[in-house]
Amino acid sequence: MPTFKLRMRTSAAVLAGTAGLTALGAGVLPATANAATASPKALAAQIVPANQLASFSQIIAHESSWNVTATNPSSGAYGLAQALPGSKMATHGSDWRTNPVTQIKWALDYMNSRYGSPNAAWNFWQTHHWY
Repeated sequence: MPTFKLRMRTSAAVLAGTAGLTALGAGVLPATANAATASPKALAAQIVPANQLASFSQIIAHESSWNVTATNPSSGAYGLAQALPGSKMATHGSDWRTNPVTQIKWALDYMNSRYGSPNAAWNFWQTHHWY
């Protein structure tokens, strides 16, 4: 039985980690990530619907490697989603240059309005290597 308990605790910790939760002793508490302390990926997991997150993540990884200040030297595209011009993201906040939450919300709205969803945007990206 001790081995079973250890496996259950380890499995619970892994599941909690992938769900954006923090395990503390025997309890599991929601993560309280904010823009100042959390990674952009962790923030996206709190904002993007779960059934769209993998596609959203693929696009952002390909476009900017999750770098909030990524700038394309040729086009000037900026941020996580490589908005062109980057100032488009000001519709979601004046802090668009440095706030991953602002950029994630803008990117999600962009993917939803242009393609219908991040999943559809990722399908397009796989064919064209841009979105």
